[in-house]
Amino acid sequence: MAITTAEMDSDPQAKELWFTESLGRGFGAFLGRVTPSGERRFYFRYTDPEGRQHRRLIGAYGAGGLTVAQARVKARELSALYQSGVRDLRAHFEALAATEAAALEAQRLAAEAEARQLEEDARAAELVASRRLTVRQLFLRWQATDLQPHIGTDGKRLGRKDGGAFVAAQFERHVFPTIGDQAAADLTRQDLLAILDARKAAGTLRTANMLLTDLRQMLAFAVERAIIPTNPLQGIQRRKIGGKDTERERVLSDAELRQLWAALPAARLNPRSRCALGLILATGVRVGEATGATWADAHTDRDRTALLRAVAESAETKFGIVDMAARTWHLPDTKNQREHTIHLSDFALTQLQELAQLRELDEKGEPSPWLFPDRSRVQPVCVKSLGKQIADRQRPADKRMKHRAKGTEALRLDAGPWTLHDLRRTAATILARLGFSTDVIDECLNHMLQSKVARIYIRDRREADQRRAFDALGAHLDATLCNDVSAPINVLQLHRVA
Repeated sequence: MAITTAEMDSDPQAKELWFTESLGRGFGAFLGRVTPSGERRFYFRYTDPEGRQHRRLIGAYGAGGLTVAQARVKARELSALYQSGVRDLRAHFEALAATEAAALEAQRLAAEAEARQLEEDARAAELVASRRLTVRQLFLRWQATDLQPHIGTDGKRLGRKDGGAFVAAQFERHVFPTIGDQAAADLTRQDLLAILDARKAAGTLRTANMLLTDLRQMLAFAVERAIIPTNPLQGIQRRKIGGKDTERERVLSDAELRQLWAALPAARLNPRSRCALGLILATGVRVGEATGATWADAHTDRDRTALLRAVAESAETKFGIVDMAARTWHLPDTKNQREHTIHLSDFALTQLQELAQLRELDEKGEPSPWLFPDRSRVQPVCVKSLGKQIADRQRPADKRMKHRAKGTEALRLDAGPWTLHDLRRTAATILARLGFSTDVIDECLNHMLQSKVARIYIRDRREADQRRAFDALGAHLDATLCNDVSAPINVLQLHRVA
């Protein structure tokens, strides 16, 4: 008797309801089932070779399931399979499932192998591409890796203060136009020497030397990372390019100092700039240390000090604190990666007293914390500003720059041009003439000791000797610049310390 829809829709009873539809003697049966919980399902019943009966689930009846007719078609398909000789349907379908699972696993393994191969191919392509970096791409990688300022494991600063900005500008001007798009791996010594020879022919020998140094460092970086096999500039020496760098030896004599001091009022320098020249002479500081100096009374708390230090560093100056009452100028961090305290002589204090009178209020109505503020009064003046003022007043009239100082020869000296760093050298030379030893002068100027043994084992900064040296230097400057030149200079000549 055939199973009907009405039977499958029967209300659940306390016991399961089973409905049977024969598919032919020995061909199995189509079953319907209604459980006490209301579940309705279809089965195919058959007998295995060992005479045991099994019911194989066909599917559920009702919404989302099979109709009676659809379930009957599936039952007859199973019956046909049974009649074909597949007497153990459970084993048959388990074998099919195993075969299908094996096929799926094989597909998965093949897909993973293909993905691994693609990844390996991508890595190989990336390696090839990295070895084919252009010169410009190589520079950007070198700049990001080695030129950014950072602190090494030994606590020392590494990289370059400007993050390689200056080198980038030099390369944009002299290197990239010629070989910027060329593969770094294809570079030859001839390519690179052509660039350096062009600078040599133009007479810019220092630029040629700087390019040689930077190109050689960048290519060494590329060799370490297997981007290029060898460094084409290996073994090329400066003397073959721009020649050996010559150190400036310019020192201003006392007569020139008097000539300079007398010329300052008419040179129309910024009043603070005149004081800066006196301070550099009296203390031997570098111009970046001068422009980063702050007044001691601006440091109301640690947060304020930290803020001012951050501002000074962002302006590429060296942060310092000038305390006139204590007669000290303290630099917590310097070019040589150590702190340095300068004793302020009477001559230095005179320059500072004039600066204090020039002190202005910032945008908050508070006294500017900087000895040499910019127009905003909230940050230091550009570190190049003073040097430009000095250079503008030492150039021929026909080379005057537009919108710059008109008195192009106001600070020209008889013995030739001079720079701010020459004043620092002049201060050191005066100290030597006054009888101070080289090691004391080195400490006054915060030079690193030349001897490795001295650097490692001698930790005495000779503070007392430094104070005497700065006072003697100030006295000499005061006598030279501020007193009658015909009067004897009353400066104590000290014996050189062995």
